[in-house]
Amino acid sequence: MKILVVDDDKEIAQLLEIYIKNEGYEPISAYNGKEALTKLHTTPDIGLMILDIMMPEMSGIEVIKEVRKDSELPILILSAKTDDMDKIQGLVSGGDDYVTKPFNPLEVMARVKSLLRRASDHVTDEKPDVLDIGSLTINKDSHEVKTLSGKLVNLTALEFGILYLLASHPNRVFSADEIFERVWRQESIVSAKTVMVHVSHLRDKIEDATGGEKVIQTVWGVGYKIETH
Repeated sequence: MKILVVDDDKEIAQLLEIYIKNEGYEPISAYNGKEALTKLHTTPDIGLMILDIMMPEMSGIEVIKEVRKDSELPILILSAKTDDMDKIQGLVSGGDDYVTKPFNPLEVMARVKSLLRRASDHVTDEKPDVLDIGSLTINKDSHEVKTLSGKLVNLTALEFGILYLLASHPNRVFSADEIFERVWRQESIVSAKTVMVHVSHLRDKIEDATGGEKVIQTVWGVGYKIETH
């Protein structure tokens, strides 16, 4: 499997290449957003992208938006920007996880492996393959969510994972830490805001598709649930 590293700092890209090779993956590098999109379209078997936010010609946010038009490729955002709004913007745009520079390469690779596991095996719980929640049908095998009218709700792999987790345990409240650990498949480290952003984006997509149906409920101070009667 190939991993695309996108960073205009060649020293950082080369450092990540070393660790990627050590983990048995094949690194591919690009040094700006336009080059990254070209390599995505011309290089087969890219399984994940590590993407810097601040780059010349085309920002990482713009790259994410382009990729998300037709792909659920796992994207790990890498940036020197530490402001919460910058992280939120990257996640809302379609990024799956976020690491701030300066970083520990071992942490980056742990997150890479977690995202790859998540992409290949989205939910491990032995639950029904098809769930009906409100006006939604959630199909585990095809990874599709549809409304009663047959309209497809276009979700990222992580958004689907959150929805399926909550839907397969109706009326149970999951904390942000529990959601992070079960969907991202890694130990929760300051995960509440990351989960909050993904849940918010998921809600928006469901409400847009269903005409305002509120499927996911917030239990303030506790977490999130899908309630059935």
